Amino acid sequence: MLAAVLMFALMDAGLKLLSAHYPPLQVAALRGLSSLPLVTVWVLATVPARSLLRVHWPLHLLRGALGVAMMAGFVYGLRTMPLSTAYAITFVAPLLVTAMAGPLLKEKVGAARWTAIGIGLVGVLVILRPTGEGMLTGGGLAILVAAICYALGAITVRMLAQRDSTQAMVFWFVVLLSLGAWLLALPAWKPLQSQHLWIIAGVGVSGSLAQVALTEAFRRGEASLIAPLEYTALLWGVLLDVALWSVLPDGVTWIGAGIIVASGLYLLRREKVHVEAEHP
Repeated sequence: MLAAVLMFALMDAGLKLLSAHYPPLQVAALRGLSSLPLVTVWVLATVPARSLLRVHWPLHLLRGALGVAMMAGFVYGLRTMPLSTAYAITFVAPLLVTAMAGPLLKEKVGAARWTAIGIGLVGVLVILRPTGEGMLTGGGLAILVAAICYALGAITVRMLAQRDSTQAMVFWFVVLLSLGAWLLALPAWKPLQSQHLWIIAGVGVSGSLAQVALTEAFRRGEASLIAPLEYTALLWGVLLDVALWSVLPDGVTWIGAGIIVASGLYLLRREKVHVEAEHP
Protein backbone atom coordinates (compact mmCIF):
# COMPACT_ATOMS: atom_id res chain seq x y z
CA MET A 1 0.00 0.00 0.00
CA LEU A 2 2.86 2.39 0.75
CA ALA A 3 4.35 1.72 -2.68
CA ALA A 4 0.94 2.16 -4.30
CA VAL A 5 0.45 5.54 -2.59
CA LEU A 6 3.79 6.82 -3.86
CA MET A 7 3.09 5.67 -7.42
CA PHE A 8 -0.40 7.16 -7.34
CA ALA A 9 1.04 10.48 -6.13
CA LEU A 10 3.38 10.60 -9.13
CA MET A 11 0.50 9.68 -11.41
CA ASP A 12 -1.76 12.34 -9.87
CA ALA A 13 0.89 15.00 -10.40
CA GLY A 14 0.88 14.06 -14.09
CA LEU A 15 -2.93 14.20 -14.17
CA LYS A 16 -2.88 17.67 -12.61
CA LEU A 17 -0.42 18.86 -15.27
CA LEU A 18 -2.67 17.44 -18.01
CA SER A 19 -5.87 18.82 -16.45
CA ALA A 20 -4.83 22.34 -17.41
CA HIS A 21 -4.97 21.42 -21.10
CA TYR A 22 -7.64 18.71 -21.54
CA PRO A 23 -11.20 17.98 -20.26
CA PRO A 24 -11.48 15.80 -17.13
CA LEU A 25 -12.96 12.81 -18.95
CA GLN A 26 -10.23 12.92 -21.58
CA VAL A 27 -7.57 12.97 -18.87
CA ALA A 28 -9.30 10.00 -17.22
CA ALA A 29 -9.25 8.18 -20.55
CA LEU A 30 -5.56 8.98 -21.06
CA ARG A 31 -4.82 7.59 -17.61
CA GLY A 32 -6.35 4.25 -18.59
CA LEU A 33 -5.12 4.10 -22.18
CA SER A 34 -1.53 4.92 -21.20
CA SER A 35 -1.48 2.05 -18.70
CA LEU A 36 -3.26 -0.50 -20.87
CA PRO A 37 -0.26 -1.71 -22.97
CA LEU A 38 1.93 -2.25 -19.90
CA VAL A 39 -0.84 -3.98 -17.97
CA THR A 40 -1.66 -6.23 -20.94
CA VAL A 41 1.96 -7.36 -21.33
CA TRP A 42 2.24 -8.11 -17.61
CA VAL A 43 -1.06 -10.01 -17.50
CA LEU A 44 -0.38 -12.16 -20.58
CA ALA A 45 3.10 -12.97 -19.26
CA THR A 46 1.78 -14.26 -15.94
CA VAL A 47 -1.60 -15.93 -16.57
CA PRO A 48 -3.35 -17.70 -19.50
CA ALA A 49 -5.47 -15.32 -21.56
CA ARG A 50 -8.55 -17.53 -21.24
CA SER A 51 -8.51 -17.11 -17.46
CA LEU A 52 -9.40 -13.44 -17.92
CA LEU A 53 -12.84 -14.39 -19.21
CA ARG A 54 -13.85 -16.49 -16.22
CA VAL A 55 -14.49 -13.63 -13.81
CA HIS A 56 -17.34 -12.14 -11.79
CA TRP A 57 -18.57 -9.69 -14.42
CA PRO A 58 -21.16 -7.71 -12.38
CA LEU A 59 -18.58 -6.61 -9.80
CA HIS A 60 -16.01 -5.83 -12.51
CA LEU A 61 -18.51 -3.65 -14.39
CA LEU A 62 -19.46 -1.88 -11.16
CA ARG A 63 -15.82 -1.26 -10.34
CA GLY A 64 -15.18 0.06 -13.85
CA ALA A 65 -18.08 2.53 -13.60
CA LEU A 66 -16.85 3.67 -10.18
CA GLY A 67 -13.37 4.09 -11.65
CA VAL A 68 -14.60 6.39 -14.42
CA ALA A 69 -16.55 8.55 -11.96
CA MET A 70 -13.62 8.60 -9.52
CA MET A 71 -11.05 9.66 -12.11
CA ALA A 72 -13.27 12.30 -13.71
CA GLY A 73 -14.17 13.84 -10.34
CA PHE A 74 -10.62 13.79 -9.09
CA VAL A 75 -9.17 15.36 -12.24
CA TYR A 76 -11.88 18.05 -12.21
CA GLY A 77 -10.97 18.92 -8.62
CA LEU A 78 -7.23 18.98 -9.34
CA ARG A 79 -7.77 21.79 -11.84
CA THR A 80 -8.73 24.18 -9.04
CA MET A 81 -6.74 23.16 -5.96
CA PRO A 82 -3.27 21.99 -4.84
CA LEU A 83 -2.54 18.28 -4.81
CA SER A 84 -2.09 18.25 -1.04
CA THR A 85 -5.50 19.87 -0.45
CA ALA A 86 -7.15 17.35 -2.77
CA TYR A 87 -5.52 14.53 -0.84
CA ALA A 88 -6.75 16.00 2.44
CA ILE A 89 -10.34 15.76 1.21
CA THR A 90 -9.86 12.21 -0.09
CA PHE A 91 -8.82 11.16 3.40
CA VAL A 92 -12.51 10.59 4.09
CA ALA A 93 -12.14 7.44 1.94
CA PRO A 94 -10.49 5.30 4.67
CA LEU A 95 -13.34 6.24 7.01
CA LEU A 96 -15.87 5.10 4.42
CA VAL A 97 -13.94 1.88 3.76
CA THR A 98 -13.95 1.14 7.49
CA ALA A 99 -17.65 1.86 7.79
CA MET A 100 -18.42 -0.42 4.81
CA ALA A 101 -16.01 -3.20 5.82
CA GLY A 102 -18.25 -4.25 8.71
CA PRO A 103 -21.62 -4.79 7.00
CA LEU A 104 -20.33 -5.63 3.51
CA LEU A 105 -17.18 -7.65 4.22
CA LYS A 106 -18.06 -8.95 7.69
CA GLU A 107 -14.74 -7.69 9.02
CA LYS A 108 -14.35 -6.93 12.69
CA VAL A 109 -13.66 -3.24 13.22
CA GLY A 110 -12.68 -2.76 16.84
CA ALA A 111 -12.90 0.31 19.05
CA ALA A 112 -9.18 1.04 18.70
CA ARG A 113 -9.47 1.29 14.90
CA TRP A 114 -12.52 3.52 15.12
CA THR A 115 -10.75 5.77 17.64
CA ALA A 116 -7.61 6.10 15.53
CA ILE A 117 -9.51 6.81 12.31
CA GLY A 118 -11.78 9.25 14.17
CA ILE A 119 -8.67 11.16 15.26
CA GLY A 120 -7.53 11.10 11.64
CA LEU A 121 -10.83 12.68 10.63
CA VAL A 122 -10.19 15.50 13.11
CA GLY A 123 -6.90 16.12 11.32
CA VAL A 124 -8.71 16.30 7.98
CA LEU A 125 -11.20 18.80 9.44
CA VAL A 126 -8.31 20.92 10.70
CA ILE A 127 -6.87 21.03 7.18
CA LEU A 128 -10.24 21.92 5.67
CA ARG A 129 -10.90 24.48 8.44
CA PRO A 130 -13.96 24.28 10.73
CA THR A 131 -16.08 26.17 8.21
CA GLY A 132 -15.43 23.53 5.54
CA GLU A 133 -13.38 25.94 3.43
CA GLY A 134 -12.09 24.21 0.33
CA MET A 135 -14.69 21.47 0.55
CA LEU A 136 -17.83 23.40 -0.36
CA THR A 137 -16.48 24.48 -3.74
CA GLY A 138 -17.22 22.72 -7.02
CA GLY A 139 -13.74 21.24 -7.11
CA GLY A 140 -13.91 20.20 -3.47
CA LEU A 141 -17.26 18.46 -3.93
CA ALA A 142 -15.92 16.68 -7.02
CA ILE A 143 -12.96 15.39 -4.97
CA LEU A 144 -15.39 14.23 -2.27
CA VAL A 145 -17.46 12.30 -4.83
CA ALA A 146 -14.23 10.75 -6.12
CA ALA A 147 -13.37 9.65 -2.57
CA ILE A 148 -16.75 7.98 -2.17
CA CYS A 149 -16.31 6.15 -5.48
CA TYR A 150 -12.84 5.08 -4.44
CA ALA A 151 -14.07 3.66 -1.14
CA LEU A 152 -16.79 1.66 -2.91
CA GLY A 153 -14.18 0.48 -5.42
CA ALA A 154 -11.93 -0.69 -2.57
CA ILE A 155 -14.78 -2.78 -1.20
CA THR A 156 -15.36 -4.39 -4.62
CA VAL A 157 -11.63 -5.23 -4.80
CA ARG A 158 -11.89 -7.09 -1.50
CA MET A 159 -14.94 -8.99 -2.76
CA LEU A 160 -13.32 -9.82 -6.11
CA ALA A 161 -10.09 -10.96 -4.46
CA GLN A 162 -11.98 -13.93 -3.04
CA ARG A 163 -12.72 -15.31 -6.52
CA ASP A 164 -10.64 -13.58 -9.24
CA SER A 165 -6.89 -13.20 -9.79
CA THR A 166 -4.96 -9.98 -9.27
CA GLN A 167 -4.21 -9.96 -12.99
CA ALA A 168 -7.90 -10.14 -13.93
CA MET A 169 -8.83 -7.35 -11.53
CA VAL A 170 -6.11 -4.99 -12.74
CA PHE A 171 -6.69 -5.80 -16.43
CA TRP A 172 -10.44 -5.33 -16.48
CA PHE A 173 -10.30 -2.19 -14.33
CA VAL A 174 -7.91 -0.53 -16.77
CA VAL A 175 -9.87 -1.75 -19.81
CA LEU A 176 -13.22 -0.58 -18.47
CA LEU A 177 -11.78 2.75 -17.28
CA SER A 178 -10.19 3.36 -20.67
CA LEU A 179 -13.26 2.38 -22.69
CA GLY A 180 -15.82 4.12 -20.50
CA ALA A 181 -13.93 7.40 -20.15
CA TRP A 182 -12.97 7.41 -23.84
CA LEU A 183 -16.57 6.99 -25.00
CA LEU A 184 -17.76 9.76 -22.68
CA ALA A 185 -14.87 12.05 -23.66
CA LEU A 186 -15.23 11.67 -27.44
CA PRO A 187 -17.61 14.64 -28.00
CA ALA A 188 -15.13 17.10 -26.43
CA TRP A 189 -11.86 15.32 -27.29
CA LYS A 190 -8.90 17.65 -27.91
CA PRO A 191 -5.85 16.71 -30.06
CA LEU A 192 -2.84 15.70 -27.97
CA GLN A 193 0.11 18.09 -27.87
CA SER A 194 3.54 16.55 -28.47
CA GLN A 195 5.08 18.16 -25.38
CA HIS A 196 2.60 16.27 -23.19
CA LEU A 197 3.47 12.79 -24.45
CA TRP A 198 6.16 12.26 -21.81
CA ILE A 199 3.67 13.18 -19.08
CA ILE A 200 1.15 10.70 -20.49
CA ALA A 201 3.86 8.01 -20.58
CA GLY A 202 4.75 8.74 -16.96
CA VAL A 203 1.10 8.50 -15.96
CA GLY A 204 0.90 5.12 -17.69
CA VAL A 205 3.96 3.64 -15.96
CA SER A 206 3.19 4.96 -12.48
CA GLY A 207 -0.51 4.14 -12.81
CA SER A 208 0.24 0.55 -13.83
CA LEU A 209 2.61 -0.05 -10.92
CA ALA A 210 0.22 1.61 -8.48
CA GLN A 211 -2.78 -0.41 -9.60
CA VAL A 212 -0.95 -3.72 -9.21
CA ALA A 213 0.35 -2.76 -5.76
CA LEU A 214 -3.04 -1.50 -4.60
CA THR A 215 -4.92 -4.59 -5.74
CA GLU A 216 -2.38 -6.87 -4.09
CA ALA A 217 -2.54 -4.82 -0.87
CA PHE A 218 -6.30 -5.31 -0.50
CA ARG A 219 -5.91 -8.99 -1.37
CA ARG A 220 -3.36 -9.58 1.39
CA GLY A 221 -4.84 -7.53 4.22
CA GLU A 222 -8.08 -6.28 5.75
CA ALA A 223 -9.49 -3.20 4.02
CA SER A 224 -10.18 -1.44 7.32
CA LEU A 225 -6.52 -1.78 8.36
CA ILE A 226 -4.83 -1.06 5.02
CA ALA A 227 -6.86 2.01 4.05
CA PRO A 228 -5.33 4.37 6.70
CA LEU A 229 -1.89 3.90 5.11
CA GLU A 230 -3.15 6.20 2.37
CA TYR A 231 -2.52 9.08 4.77
CA THR A 232 1.09 9.01 3.58
CA ALA A 233 -0.17 10.52 0.32
CA LEU A 234 -0.21 13.91 2.07
CA LEU A 235 3.58 13.88 2.37
CA TRP A 236 4.05 13.16 -1.33
CA GLY A 237 1.38 15.71 -2.23
CA VAL A 238 3.17 18.45 -0.29
CA LEU A 239 6.55 17.60 -1.83
CA LEU A 240 5.13 17.56 -5.36
CA ASP A 241 3.22 20.83 -4.79
CA VAL A 242 6.44 22.53 -3.71
CA ALA A 243 8.57 21.01 -6.47
CA LEU A 244 6.19 21.53 -9.39
CA TRP A 245 3.92 24.44 -8.43
CA SER A 246 5.84 26.23 -5.62
CA VAL A 247 2.86 25.90 -3.28
CA LEU A 248 3.57 25.30 0.40
CA PRO A 249 0.82 24.38 2.92
CA ASP A 250 0.22 26.82 5.76
CA GLY A 251 0.73 26.12 9.45
CA VAL A 252 -2.81 24.85 10.06
CA THR A 253 -2.42 22.31 7.27
CA TRP A 254 0.80 21.01 8.86
CA ILE A 255 -1.00 20.63 12.20
CA GLY A 256 -3.76 18.64 10.54
CA ALA A 257 -1.22 16.50 8.73
CA GLY A 258 0.54 15.75 12.03
CA ILE A 259 -2.74 14.62 13.60
CA ILE A 260 -3.45 12.33 10.63
CA VAL A 261 0.02 10.76 10.67
CA ALA A 262 -0.13 10.25 14.44
CA SER A 263 -3.50 8.53 14.20
CA GLY A 264 -2.24 6.25 11.44
CA LEU A 265 0.83 5.24 13.45
CA TYR A 266 -1.35 4.63 16.51
CA LEU A 267 -3.68 2.45 14.46
CA LEU A 268 -0.79 0.34 13.16
CA ARG A 269 0.69 0.00 16.65
CA ARG A 270 -2.63 -1.14 18.13
CA GLU A 271 -3.05 -3.72 15.37
CA LYS A 272 0.48 -5.07 15.93
CA VAL A 273 -0.18 -5.46 19.67
CA HIS A 274 -3.49 -7.19 18.92
CA VAL A 275 -1.94 -9.66 16.48
CA GLU A 276 0.96 -10.48 18.81
CA ALA A 277 -1.49 -11.10 21.65
CA GLU A 278 -3.48 -13.56 19.55
CA HIS A 279 -0.43 -15.21 17.93
CA PRO A 280 2.61 -14.97 20.24
